[in-house]
Amino acid sequence: MPWFSVYHPSVISKPVIWFIQREWKYKNKPILVVLDPQGRVACPNAIHMMWIWGSAAFPFTSAREEALWKEETWRLELLVDGIDSEILNWIKDDKFIFLYGGNDPDWVRKFVREARRVAVASQINLEMVYVGKSNKSDQVQKVLDTISREKLPSHSWQEHSMIWFFWTRLESMLFSKIQLKQADDDSDLVMQEVKRLLSYDKMGGWIVLARGSRIIVNGHANTGLQTLMEYEDIWRVHAERDGFEPGFRDHYGKLHAVDNPCCRFEFSHAMGRIPEKLRCPECRRYMHMLTTFQCCHDETVDEAFLVSALAPPTI
Repeated sequence: MPWFSVYHPSVISKPVIWFIQREWKYKNKPILVVLDPQGRVACPNAIHMMWIWGSAAFPFTSAREEALWKEETWRLELLVDGIDSEILNWIKDDKFIFLYGGNDPDWVRKFVREARRVAVASQINLEMVYVGKSNKSDQVQKVLDTISREKLPSHSWQEHSMIWFFWTRLESMLFSKIQLKQADDDSDLVMQEVKRLLSYDKMGGWIVLARGSRIIVNGHANTGLQTLMEYEDIWRVHAERDGFEPGFRDHYGKLHAVDNPCCRFEFSHAMGRIPEKLRCPECRRYMHMLTTFQCCHDETVDEAFLVSALAPPTI
């Protein structure tokens, strides 16, 4: 694949800059426009599919991007890719696996201990891994220090590059679907779960429970902790009769039905291509489009992508 570069932006003429900004929607974030041998645009921005699938996305065309999504299913390998080989070994051994994230050391401490207590009581083979948050790296480091200092029985990603890559891939999944105009397909389970996980991350924390490759629950941190804390008193009999997997899933579902806040997605104009409309992954209603001014000096804010809790509009 031949490529060319200019030694300084000043050599690019203004009409070319105008074309790139208007036609290719370039603003401040890097994009990767793919041209075919005839010079036609084969993909308006292939950077997202490169983060998700790497070289498997070659030749990085929109047709290839659509084909790759048709092959995907909602599974743990899609989330972790090859970031951590240890998790792939757990998947092969069909173990129960908790992926979890957040920036509250107290919640992490309680969650890890409750999960281990329930695992012993229910006699399941459980592994856990902390994968941080999409931003607030300083607070994530405090959690990593807590896990290490207190010797909490949980695996964690000490390298921030692994955490960064995990969240970059997740956000790329959403932007890839937006680019393909497929972000609001009600039948697309992968997209609905990705949007839900991204929203839970910005709402404070999240959990993903899987057995091997199969994801059982993709949920909010506090609801996941409450589910574990109520094991002995409420759903232990269900778990012993039908299995830990349906026991946890059903009780989490009951709690979530009572407390299920909707979401708000905020996209920086620097991203270039943003959706004209988007459905909430919880209530499935179309969201209101708003304009927000955010100071760029706030280092806790991800300039590219923000999500927070928001009550649904009354209709």
